[in-house]
Amino acid sequence: MKDLLPFISFMGFIIFQRATEVFFAKRNEKWMKSKGALEFGIVHYRWIVLMHVLFLLSFSMEKFIFNHGLSSQWLIIFIAFIFSQALRIWALASLGRYWNTKILVLPNADVIRKGPYRFMKHPNYFVVCVEILVIPLLFQAYYTACLFTVLNIMVLAVRIPEEERALGCYSEYDGVFHDCRRFLPKFVK
Repeated sequence: MKDLLPFISFMGFIIFQRATEVFFAKRNEKWMKSKGALEFGIVHYRWIVLMHVLFLLSFSMEKFIFNHGLSSQWLIIFIAFIFSQALRIWALASLGRYWNTKILVLPNADVIRKGPYRFMKHPNYFVVCVEILVIPLLFQAYYTACLFTVLNIMVLAVRIPEEERALGCYSEYDGVFHDCRRFLPKFVK
């Protein structure tokens, strides 16, 4: 089996990271709901969870079925992955207790526009888009990269408008982010 140790180490990191995120999301959810937060997107949330679980399974299966090793471009791909993780940490730290995997809105709370949110509306969704592409590409899992990039676009086409609608109804989101793009950074003065 080609590059088994790097694959297992990498998957172990990804699974540990996801479990840690779930822990913080649950803790933040409990705190936000105790403050009166409202939840939106309940119906599509289960599809997001399912997609992410199937993504990891598909990636693992493709690795083992086709026995692909690391990509010849692994260093460039890994640097893109590290960049995405740094952006994720920056985004999550910027939101603090307001970060969640669910759409939770605390009515009339201040809208956070610091960290990467100064430059784009959805840096963490940008990170997920990068991850869904680079994680499988690292081990040449091209089918997973293509399929889940398309599925992720479909999920985000529902998720982002729902989130923006909820934030727009219960906060000053639209006014605060009137000059900001969704994914591509717009450097503000």
